[in-house]
Amino acid sequence: MSKGSRSGNGQQTALSAHFFQKLASGVSGVLFIYWLSADGESHRCPFISEQVLALFGINPPDLNENADPIFSMIHPADAEAVMASIRASADTLGPWRYRARLRLQNGDYEWFEVNAEPERQSDGSTYWYGQFHNIQHYKNLEQSLRESEAEFSFQAGFQRLIARLSTEFINLGFGTIDQCIDELLRSIGLFFQVDRAYLYGFSEGYAVMTNTHEWCRGGVPALIESQQQVSIEDFHWWQEQIEGMVSGSRVVFIEDVDRLPREAAPERALLQEQGVSSMFCVPIRVRGRVTGFFGVDSLRQRTWRLDQADLLIIVSGLLSGALERNRLEEELLNQSIRDPLTGLHNRRYLMPRLDEMLGRSNRRGERFALAMFDIDHFKKINDSIGHLGGDYVLQRFADILVRQTRSMDVVVRFGGEEFIVVFSAVEHGDVRQLVQRILESVHDEAFVFDDGKISVTVSAGVAGIEEFVDRPASPDALIAGADHRLYLAKQAGRDCLVDVSGTLRI
Repeated sequence: MSKGSRSGNGQQTALSAHFFQKLASGVSGVLFIYWLSADGESHRCPFISEQVLALFGINPPDLNENADPIFSMIHPADAEAVMASIRASADTLGPWRYRARLRLQNGDYEWFEVNAEPERQSDGSTYWYGQFHNIQHYKNLEQSLRESEAEFSFQAGFQRLIARLSTEFINLGFGTIDQCIDELLRSIGLFFQVDRAYLYGFSEGYAVMTNTHEWCRGGVPALIESQQQVSIEDFHWWQEQIEGMVSGSRVVFIEDVDRLPREAAPERALLQEQGVSSMFCVPIRVRGRVTGFFGVDSLRQRTWRLDQADLLIIVSGLLSGALERNRLEEELLNQSIRDPLTGLHNRRYLMPRLDEMLGRSNRRGERFALAMFDIDHFKKINDSIGHLGGDYVLQRFADILVRQTRSMDVVVRFGGEEFIVVFSAVEHGDVRQLVQRILESVHDEAFVFDDGKISVTVSAGVAGIEEFVDRPASPDALIAGADHRLYLAKQAGRDCLVDVSGTLRI
């Protein structure tokens, strides 16, 4: 070939390279030709567009002999998978399509996508003709959509959870509040993936707090037994937090227990001993007063949601409403089963308790006895000193019954001037002594109303469960038996007791 021809071909090659670079400059991505040797030991880019300089700070000519500089830009976590995708394309001669992160000239990593077609050469090497372009915008959009979907799913899940728990609290039967609170703590603990969820109650003056309910994730030690009647006298920082709850309904958030302020050294030591890393505490209000707090613990460092406090306040509101309703129901029930004058239980309370005691007696042979008391000549007392004086006598006698009986006994104002005491777990002889002691206490008591002394005596009739061996026992039968013996005591001159053994005078 003549010198002139070689010169012409060189000019054409230069013009072609210049033409392709000009053409590639108008493409948003990076155009390239990539070559990989048959043994996979060497690779280069015979052609790559100028954008690699602006994007990665690599001069195209540097890649013409060795492609290592551009491959060194691949994120370490993606590098092995990129090489595997190249080998797979070379083996099958299928298109090379892959996504990976590349380090830009400013040091940031962004996502790129490569699309190239392979071509096998006669020496076993492979060329790829294609381009790679920045897809970070699409990745951001994809991430945003995923986050939006995840957030929607989270919010929907939270709303479903609150709706379910609300329904359970609305439909709860009296006496099931503890089970409902336990279920709420379990559900909230699992939903927010915490390690403990709990409920504390404050004493009247906020000097003592008690853990009333607690849920713990599997393997996490429970604290409830060690958190009964806990004095907060020495926890001055915590006292300030409680004041914030009480006066401003403030949420207490400890992001990192280890970074609590110096003045919170006792609190930090206690929480570290309990393994707590971070925690939230939200006040519980019943009838406008902060009665305690609901809280969650994490035993590890974690990232909390920005709206975590708001979500826990919703849970706290649910708990507050349920506790307020339960307290109202307790008060209403208490009013319905207690005598307003003496404060003793009434017959509405007595009858189911007798059923329970009869059931235990049938199953386990537990002994009990029922004594009916009647204030002697009560009508005369009323007529002589008036109804206020009669009320005074009833109240004083009720006080005597409470003082002379045990916590396991049932003390009831049965109606008018009649009272019933059900003595639990006692033998016949013991009951006689207990009733005798009550009658003696009435003798010893000074009944004084409007500076006038009142003479008061009481009669009693006693029936024991052991007497019902040949006939069925029932609450009505027991009461009727004691009432009959009370009648016998009055017939015997009053101020005495009558039981199965006969009459005993004081």
